[in-house]
Amino acid sequence: MQKEEILKDLLYKIADDQLIIGHRNSEWTGVGPLLEEDIAFSSMAQDKVGQSWAIYKLLEDIGETEPDINAFTRNAEQFHNSQLVELPNQDYDFSLMRHVLFDYAESIRFEMLALSSYEPLAQLAQKIKGEIKYHVMHGRSFVRKLGSSTEEAIIRLQKALDYSLPYALGVFEPSKYEDEMKEALIFEGEKVLEERWKEQIETILKGTELQLPNWNDIEPIYGGRYGIHTDHLQPLLDEMSEVFNVDPTAEW
Repeated sequence: MQKEEILKDLLYKIADDQLIIGHRNSEWTGVGPLLEEDIAFSSMAQDKVGQSWAIYKLLEDIGETEPDINAFTRNAEQFHNSQLVELPNQDYDFSLMRHVLFDYAESIRFEMLALSSYEPLAQLAQKIKGEIKYHVMHGRSFVRKLGSSTEEAIIRLQKALDYSLPYALGVFEPSKYEDEMKEALIFEGEKVLEERWKEQIETILKGTELQLPNWNDIEPIYGGRYGIHTDHLQPLLDEMSEVFNVDPTAEW
């Protein structure tokens, strides 16, 4: 197995996750429940789209096309993001819960990748994990406040948690190169990441009135890593690429 193929499999899913959740977060601009939340989601969206660009650049360095073309010319079946990030924003309770579940996973993932044997990825992960630290702090703060506040807030967050968890477990869909990645010391693997994530989610929720279901009773929703997506992704991609497709050769 060529090292480049293993890296592509790993990098595409991370880059696509960051790009899609970045665009979903950007949809809160101008319609956030609080002015500061409007700004917070917009800021996090900018970070995540920027992080996706940096990872697409790593892909370009190992033979893939340039970042803008990669981001804006593929169809849904060619994307490797988890289904969690492509779901519509719905109400704030779902967006907040998704934000927490996803960003904790990404925080741990980049901490692990900072130790990767692939030096360009390790250096980038070192930078990104510092940015995501603030996303995690933001999400944890709001879940703890709302998850132990009014009855309505607790009920709504519990419903969002129950709905999100099968999709969140889909973030850890095993790679077809899982063993090769671990052997090459590129990444410790999705199983290790998932176990560390579960421990941190359990810790956060212990400080709230929210109830975490038994992990064994939750069926992960896989498929996104290898082109199986919900009906929500293609319309989002069409909207994202609308300007680019007017003139793909334009220089800004």
